[in-house]
Amino acid sequence: MSDISGKVNLKEAFGKFADHWRPRVVGRVNDFEVKVAKLEGEFVWHHHEEEDELFFVVKGMLRLLFKDREEVRLDEGEFMVVPRGVEHLPIADEEVWVMLFEPSGTRNTGNLTNERTVDPEDL
Repeated sequence: MSDISGKVNLKEAFGKFADHWRPRVVGRVNDFEVKVAKLEGEFVWHHHEEEDELFFVVKGMLRLLFKDREEVRLDEGEFMVVPRGVEHLPIADEEVWVMLFEPSGTRNTGNLTNERTVDPEDL
């Protein structure tokens, strides 16, 4: 999405793509990016060394698993900040639309590199 200035309609933003687990930048706030992504299925266990990560559920339900605490279920309209260094596993039993708020340059797979890694320069 090349035009990231001005008003953003989330329904329109989500309507521009169909793939899962590939975030798109839809806005910037200082040194932070506002991203949208469609999720379905299980992601990968990962953490972010330097960045906190905000998951805001726009549509659907997202489960976040943690190795050091109870699972968290996020329903539409709910969000959670996953602190840096906390290993987590996002799971979408059905398609979920999420908005992410994180520092510019944050890799979606954090400390891992695999087939789901999206280079921040490609967003």
